[in-house]
Amino acid sequence: MTSPTPDALLGPADIRDLAEALGVRPTKQRGQNFVIDANTVRRIVRTADVRPDDVVVEVGPGLGSLTLALLEVADRVTAVEIDDVLAAALPATIAARMPDRAERFALVHSDAMHVTELPGPPPTALVANLPYNVAVPVLLHMLDTFPSIERTLVMVQAEVADRLAAAPGSKVYGVPSVKANWYAEVKRAGAIGRNVFWPAPNVDSGLVSLTRRPEPLKTTATKREVFAVIDAAFAQRRKTLRAALAGWAGSAATAEAALVAAGVSPQARGEALTVEEFARIAEHKEAGAQHKESE
Repeated sequence: MTSPTPDALLGPADIRDLAEALGVRPTKQRGQNFVIDANTVRRIVRTADVRPDDVVVEVGPGLGSLTLALLEVADRVTAVEIDDVLAAALPATIAARMPDRAERFALVHSDAMHVTELPGPPPTALVANLPYNVAVPVLLHMLDTFPSIERTLVMVQAEVADRLAAAPGSKVYGVPSVKANWYAEVKRAGAIGRNVFWPAPNVDSGLVSLTRRPEPLKTTATKREVFAVIDAAFAQRRKTLRAALAGWAGSAATAEAALVAAGVSPQARGEALTVEEFARIAEHKEAGAQHKESE
């Protein structure tokens, strides 16, 4: 692989010039904040452990700052961009700045939430600066749709990063924490300052690393069944599981029977449970129903 030219990456002036030429103003509606610091995007690629044989999918490439840094290292990069203007411009930016890598780049002009297939070989890594307003659903959709993704590194709002990486018992442990854990081992992987973005956001950003479980979670319940329990448990955070799962099970007594059968205290709260415990509860829904019939 030929090494890229030192000025291949985009700096602050390049970003502003590109945006001006395209008539692009970053929009709050799409949560757009462009990274303008080459050291930051290289750090993201390093932290993501991108390797020369990786097929990387990037969501929301924007003007291409991170895309170019990924192309320096990965075998190929596929970028998913919803914005018409940005999607139209990105291939030309890649061709101009990294002509020897251009054939290793592919663009999918679509909403990431609707993407069900990607061109070329299956992706092995997901690396993205995710728009804050859709970060969690996009992340979960990509992990679910592309089981070949082994490693993920996303840059998200610090608060979202904390939630994703939270452990049971933490104040910010919730639906995103448990659902992300269904797929992967999740941890915080660093902080990103506001000054590397244009425009500078009024929130801090964090990196989250997700390493896919080598084996799927061992459970006889389906993902849909387990996620239904998770959603119900956190819909009323302050309630005990006996009360919070009453709607899901059909009654509080039926919920209690399912919880007892699963070996989970009916007085516990959702924020204390691991994803494995939620799976056990889903498996024992029938035990709750049988209890109801025997009353």
